[in-house]
Amino acid sequence: MNPWIGVGLALLALLLGGALLGWQGVIFAMTGIVFWLLLQMSRLMRVMKLAGAAPMGSVANAVMLAAQLHAGMKLVDLIRLTGSLGLKQAADTYLWRDAGGDAVEVVLRKGTLAEWRLVRADAVTASP
Repeated sequence: MNPWIGVGLALLALLLGGALLGWQGVIFAMTGIVFWLLLQMSRLMRVMKLAGAAPMGSVANAVMLAAQLHAGMKLVDLIRLTGSLGLKQAADTYLWRDAGGDAVEVVLRKGTLAEWRLVRADAVTASP
């Protein structure tokens, strides 16, 4: 979801709460906003706990990972999909490798997936 939509909905809730119920409505709207923020933080902590338990840069199957990726995917969704943090290759480039040697190289821009490529293990060993 676009962050501006969330900000707009929060402001709308505050204004409606204030207009309809006065200061109690504003407090009620703020309670809802804080609850939503806590849910987002809980979601992030679950993803990071999962990623912290796995070896860095590992993925079960690189080919399946490459098939499931799409442009615009958020970093949190990518980490949830891979189950681990990627190995940093360059400024915005990360790598996940499977047990067979296949790897997926991912380029992130502003926290979203911009491009990716599958690097097959047999292609790396065949080149001189």
